[in-house]
Amino acid sequence: MTKLSVKSKIGNFLSDSLKIKGSAFMLWSLFIIVLSYFLQINSGVVLLLISLCACLNFKDSGFRKYNLLHIIFLFLVNFVAGYFIITRHYPLFFMPFSVIPMLSILLFNDLELSLLLSLTLPLPLAPLSLNPFLLILLSSFSGISASLLANGARKRSRIIKAGFAIGLLQVLLLIFTDRFWFFSPQRYLVLFLNGIVSSVLALGVLPVFEYLFQKVTNISLLELADFNHPLLQRMVMEAPGTYHHSLIVGNLSESACRSVGANALLARIGAYYHDIGKLQKPYYFSENQDIKDNKHEALSPTMSKLIIMNHVKEGEELAKKYRLNPSIIDFILQHHGDSLVFYFYRRALENLEDYREVEEEVFRYPGPKPNSKETAIVLLADSAEAATRALKEPTPAKIEELVHKVINNKFIDGQLDACDLTLKDLEKISSVFIKILSGIYHSRVSYPEENGSEANHKKPSKEDSHPSEKDKRSNS
Repeated sequence: MTKLSVKSKIGNFLSDSLKIKGSAFMLWSLFIIVLSYFLQINSGVVLLLISLCACLNFKDSGFRKYNLLHIIFLFLVNFVAGYFIITRHYPLFFMPFSVIPMLSILLFNDLELSLLLSLTLPLPLAPLSLNPFLLILLSSFSGISASLLANGARKRSRIIKAGFAIGLLQVLLLIFTDRFWFFSPQRYLVLFLNGIVSSVLALGVLPVFEYLFQKVTNISLLELADFNHPLLQRMVMEAPGTYHHSLIVGNLSESACRSVGANALLARIGAYYHDIGKLQKPYYFSENQDIKDNKHEALSPTMSKLIIMNHVKEGEELAKKYRLNPSIIDFILQHHGDSLVFYFYRRALENLEDYREVEEEVFRYPGPKPNSKETAIVLLADSAEAATRALKEPTPAKIEELVHKVINNKFIDGQLDACDLTLKDLEKISSVFIKILSGIYHSRVSYPEENGSEANHKKPSKEDSHPSEKDKRSNS
């Protein structure tokens, strides 16, 4: 076995065990920090080395999707807080080491980014401290612990529990750096309380950063998942078909996102609200219509197209009225992309002798196209569920063929051009859709009528053992 293959296997093992792509970066950064301590390297040089390591490791990682100003702002907040504590000669243990890493993992939901911040945050403060190595070690260790423990948190209680765990880990680290020589017990108490206070502080300022960065966290998403939300309550009463459709799309999107490593909770909540614009004219949409009363029969294809397409704009207005987060509004605007309203486009063609008089662009949604994995998956789930619902005799084979056709058509039409879904991702998504939709819409065995079955097993009574006069006349 070659050295290269051994190195590759070790790297794969570390990535799988830590569940992150940036395991190599984290190990290299820790190596640089420890080496700088023993070689007495300037902290500025250490920051430069870690930044270079990050650029090489994350060049294809997609950090460009984050607003650099947001990351710089978090960095500056940490620096200002640390500068105030150090210059006022307060104890080092008063610094809230894990607040910014916790905020970054909750706001951006990206473990690599949070680890990057954890390792770089203490470096500008190190030259100001009397004990720079202890500052870098405590801050980096606390940040990494906070990132791992708060990753994927959906409840506030988990953040508080993470604070307790971080406080305990900080104490153990201090005992280790003191070489198990115990002195000044209040230091350990302060460091333990540091972890708890940091978690409480992170939860307290989280809504402020959500508002400033226009981000939605898992904790806020769960509040939107409450079916007592006024918009969801209106859908139940005014557009029950759309409500049921949205629930299925949410389940499809959540499962598909899990299969490709996207934010499953964001996709599910986005799917719940993606069609709220249909509340304005619910009975013009097939899932809410009476089969015998199709309102589009009395309208021209152009007018029908306008009503159908307008639900995106009306959904955006409703979302802003109810102050939904911009991340949720993205699902409303992007769940059709700039796709063609094919049914009414075909009707318009059928009503004209010269097909060239109908412009295809007029029958396309205004867009934009989905720009994230989550919005793209909701677009695919929305189309796949609607098409499967329209099947007259849904069988597993028909559903499988239809799902592949829907996803392929969206891909060819360019609706997935602005997101980073791969062909391998699309294959995983289609498998999830087929499995769930086959379970929901499969054909069912027709059961015999209950009255008939009871009549077949019921023994005739004495009164009924002889035919009546009416029966005799009917038989004759």
